[in-house]
Amino acid sequence: MKINEEIVLKHLDDFGLDIFSLKELDDANILEKRNLRYVINRLISNNYIDVIERGKYCRHNFKDHFVIGCFVIPDGIISYWNAINYHGLSEQIPNIVLVKTSKRKKNAEYFGVRYIFSQKQKNCMSGYIEEGYGNHKFRISNKERTIVDAFDRPRISGGYAEIIKAFYRAKLNAKKMIRYCIEENNLSLVKRLAYLADLLEKPNMDTFIQYARSILNEKYSLFEIDGETVGKTNKEWRLILNIPEEEIIEMARS
Repeated sequence: MKINEEIVLKHLDDFGLDIFSLKELDDANILEKRNLRYVINRLISNNYIDVIERGKYCRHNFKDHFVIGCFVIPDGIISYWNAINYHGLSEQIPNIVLVKTSKRKKNAEYFGVRYIFSQKQKNCMSGYIEEGYGNHKFRISNKERTIVDAFDRPRISGGYAEIIKAFYRAKLNAKKMIRYCIEENNLSLVKRLAYLADLLEKPNMDTFIQYARSILNEKYSLFEIDGETVGKTNKEWRLILNIPEEEIIEMARS
């Protein structure tokens, strides 16, 4: 191995860098800029490091997909179905990685795993926790934000059977739920959640139900966003129950 390659690998070892960017190495001034790209290409050829995407790399044996998902987009947060599973609210393990971000980024595939990047407004990017350590840290939505996100985008959250079950299982903080719903600014979303909290007699959600009642209007919304436009109407919550109530209860308790 050439000396310059050893210098780069030693830097990675010294700072515990399993995932890194070309800019990080350049800023560290460990080699002259004109040599750095050549050395990186040599390390790739010799299977010491792998390319994630242009300018972003990881050690050959590093494949933590949550860390990668948050690394490739500056404000990325692991969300939706992945977060539901992570918080123990579903036994189903997604075979994709779902990343929420305020940036525009095309879906991609890294090391055989598909990544979906779901763009949201900046004000909807709160409500996450940091997990992992050192260079292996990643952001993932907390339970309350996970539930709100799931009902906003059920298709990438496992579908209605999964998100209703997750809502039923989760121990939720009503004040956090209110905060995240205000940030979403989606009344139909609030009505669905409040209806479920009421129907399923969800503990400690009285404050959330009161909040939902205070902002109700006369317009009816579909319970299932993309479902049929027919079903029993619920006058209290201004919902068209295009999933029958008995099925909703069965989904929750499954």
